[in-house]
Amino acid sequence: MSGPSHVEKTPIEHRSQLVDYLASGAKPAQQWRIGTEHEKFVFRTDDLRPPPYEGERGIRALLEGMAHCGWELVREHDLPIALSRGLASVTLEPAGQLELSGAPVETIHDTCCEVHEHLEDVREASEQLGLGILGMGFQPKWRRDEMPWMPKGRYKIMREYMPKVGSLGLDMMTRTCTVQVNLDFASEADMVKKFRVSLALQPVATALFADSPFKDGKPNGYLSYRSHIWEDTDPDRTGMLDFVFDEGFGFERYVDYLLDVPMYFVYRKGEYIDAAGLSFRDFLDSKLSVLPGEKPTLRDWSDHMTTAFPEVRLKKYLEMRGADGGPWNRLCALPAFWVGLLYDQTALDAAWDLVKDFTMAERHALRDGVPKHALKLPFRGATVRELALQALEIAGHGLKRRARTNVSGADETMFLQPLIEFAQANQTPAERKLELFYGPWKESVDPVFREFAY
Repeated sequence: MSGPSHVEKTPIEHRSQLVDYLASGAKPAQQWRIGTEHEKFVFRTDDLRPPPYEGERGIRALLEGMAHCGWELVREHDLPIALSRGLASVTLEPAGQLELSGAPVETIHDTCCEVHEHLEDVREASEQLGLGILGMGFQPKWRRDEMPWMPKGRYKIMREYMPKVGSLGLDMMTRTCTVQVNLDFASEADMVKKFRVSLALQPVATALFADSPFKDGKPNGYLSYRSHIWEDTDPDRTGMLDFVFDEGFGFERYVDYLLDVPMYFVYRKGEYIDAAGLSFRDFLDSKLSVLPGEKPTLRDWSDHMTTAFPEVRLKKYLEMRGADGGPWNRLCALPAFWVGLLYDQTALDAAWDLVKDFTMAERHALRDGVPKHALKLPFRGATVRELALQALEIAGHGLKRRARTNVSGADETMFLQPLIEFAQANQTPAERKLELFYGPWKESVDPVFREFAY
């Protein structure tokens, strides 16, 4: 989850400024970049528990240790709550999950180098504290009430509001991890096509990356429990956004959607002011009860945009939000999948041809069924596996045409290999862990912390 934005504090005088803000993200293809974000769980290696913020082996100590690797500490009320280095940052999720928000880079090779360097920094700092790092979609062992909370102002507001609008919002905050990729668009029309393709195919990414089959130390009946959680978090700010497929959709319609998403907070002078449930439309009219007479700024708008959590999110770029967290090679596979589909025009056209006749009912059936059944979910006389293989083939051709090679001459298609293996085997990472659980692990989730740690 984001911290306060760094957007200029330009007052919003007209609604058109909100539309222009989104439109300003458009850029020519040669300037398109790839921004990868991923979260991971921190655990103590002796008792496998998530560490609290304070203490000799706490999250604060981990951040301070990483600062010795060239990262700069970011503070809130004099408490270290994040790190920055260049255009990259490391932030804390509500229960201390560690998130890398990578710098915008040109190739997936660059992304993988960045991820590898970051994980080396985390490993160096964590090993000195007796901490381990795990990539999965959902905390496999510890209950919600056993998870710590980080001292960030926006999380206190969200923690109090979430139970009012859904039963699983606190699980989303404290017990989930994801990997996502942020991608650019050239124009409003390009944004619309990419938005529609990525929204329709987001369940395929969820299926391929499904890796959250455990809850409270036992199988939970899902392959991506993380994805299921979003179905009962907050209906006002989650979901498949059916209006994206309506004729005439564009920046203006997305602004209307965001204006109808209830607020969480306003950030002023280093403090988060509780505005949970209030209306940004009222804010535009200087009628926000917690700041009477005050108009919002573009920074307020940028902050508000981070509080919507649909399957694909539009800012000045598009965010792909459907995948469970996982190991190093899958962190590189997600940008490979979406860059292959969206950054080559021939591939984008082919992907649109694949999904353009999906009905709203079919899109929802995919979204609702994939968390439990993943690749084996029936779809149009076959299964999601066949749809995934088609999407992977299109992505592979797109990456080949991009022809971005590393120093050894290998192109970006190499990063799709883990996903191709899952689809060909018709077995997700979650199903592989379930086999271990019922086999060598003797119905214990404890081995996951050893065998799948970074």
